Amino acid sequence: MSVSMYRATIPVFIRGLDVLVSLLDKGAAHAKEKGLSDTDVTSARLIDDMLPLSGQIQRASDTSKLSAQRLSGVAAPAFDDTETTFVELRERVVKTVAYLKSIDAGTFEGSETRVVTLKQKNFEPKFSGEDYLFLFALPNFYFHIVTAYDILRHLGVPVGKMDFLGAFQAA
Repeated sequence: MSVSMYRATIPVFIRGLDVLVSLLDKGAAHAKEKGLSDTDVTSARLIDDMLPLSGQIQRASDTSKLSAQRLSGVAAPAFDDTETTFVELRERVVKTVAYLKSIDAGTFEGSETRVVTLKQKNFEPKFSGEDYLFLFALPNFYFHIVTAYDILRHLGVPVGKMDFLGAFQAA
């Protein structure tokens, strides 16, 4: 039995975003315990040329919603990338999950062969929907989640591998 594009997309993104909510909650609790402001944590970076925690959350949100849009054809909401607090970042993730949950599985029919073109500054790569999902979208999504995890871990937030993996349950 093959796995549908819907199942390889929507539940996977929702699970990853649920992990981000949990990580944000742990980051907020840590900040409060240590007497740090939200922006002390949300503006933290691993290194100067990488996005801060807030940017990692925003890019994970964007990757999931825009990937779903490209594969399903269902328009995704636009967000302004102005979130700086834990509450704002959490709200963004919750809104992204609500959008993902609103997409009907039927809209993914045939998306494995749909042509997806990304418009980048210096090039426009073209993928089949299947290659886009597995070679670009999912790796990009997980890059931003793991980088958010790493920033929090680097700041001393008590998170471990099980926090990154999240709850195990059948989809």
